[in-house]
This record gives sequence, C-alpha cells and structure tokens, in this order.
Amino acid sequence: MFRSNRKNGGLHLNKKSTIFTATHGVMTAEVGVITGELELVTTCDDDGLLTLSITYVGAEEWYTLPGGEYRLNDPRDHEVVHRMLASVLERP
Repeated sequence: MFRSNRKNGGLHLNKKSTIFTATHGVMTAEVGVITGELELVTTCDDDGLLTLSITYVGAEEWYTLPGGEYRLNDPRDHEVVHRMLASVLERP
C-alpha cells in the first residue's frame, strides 16, 4: 500500500492503493465482475469525497465500484475504510 498526497483545484487529495487477488470477483460499474490480481485505489479529498477505482494489475483501464457518491464524515477515516474495502474484496 502506498500513500500519495497532492493538491487538486485547491483540495488536498490522499490516495491509497492495495494489490490483492479476487478469487470470487469484484463487481464493477463498467464491465461487471472481474477476478484475478487486482489493484484497488481509493482517493479522498479534504471534504471527505471518496473515489473508488479498480484495475487488473499492470492494465491501463480503470473501473469504478458500483454505487453512488461516497463521502466520509471525517477524511481521517480514509485509511481504515480503504483497508476494510481491500479486505472484503479479497475475502475468499
């Protein structure tokens, strides 16, 4: 997992990434279920807006996890939410 902090339009973005193996698959909004070695990236801004993206490791095309807009009440919860998502998506 890595962290990358950058500015975007005046908002501070915090980015987290985890590589895992999805044996039962992960549902995406664009192409349905994907399986195998995947990378989950979550990005959270100062307002708590959370973006969830997933790709096959080494691929260029990114997909989104289904659902509406995700927002954390406290952006400091980003690390915990990211770890929870990665654990749930990897679960056999």
